[in-house]
Amino acid sequence: QVQLVESGGGLVQAGGSLRLSCVVSGRTFGNYRVGWFRQAPGKEREFVATIDRNARTTNYADSAKGRFSISRDIPENTVYLQMHSLRPEDTAVYSCGARISIYGQGLSPIEYDYWGQGTQVTVSS
Repeated sequence: QVQLVESGGGLVQAGGSLRLSCVVSGRTFGNYRVGWFRQAPGKEREFVATIDRNARTTNYADSAKGRFSISRDIPENTVYLQMHSLRPEDTAVYSCGARISIYGQGLSPIEYDYWGQGTQVTVSS
């Protein structure tokens, strides 16, 4: 059984920063691609960023490029999402997912096998 636990969300003013953490446990951490997605009220879950199992390749949504950075601490079984210059439209529940397959770019939530419960990020204007 694979478990993912997110933390680091909270309330921040526009222009501020947050760092989200996703701790993966249950199987060898290096076997997964990990992605961050977010879902705002009344909207579908959308892709934010993803990092491959070896931390060599990352991809970002256009809305995240230049402001967010995804990284992976393999010994700590943790993936981070560093977010800067936050905007009110970034307000959402942020969730991390783990994908076992080595194929695919991990840009869609349907590609992921396991999910955490999510952490709320609220950006005030």
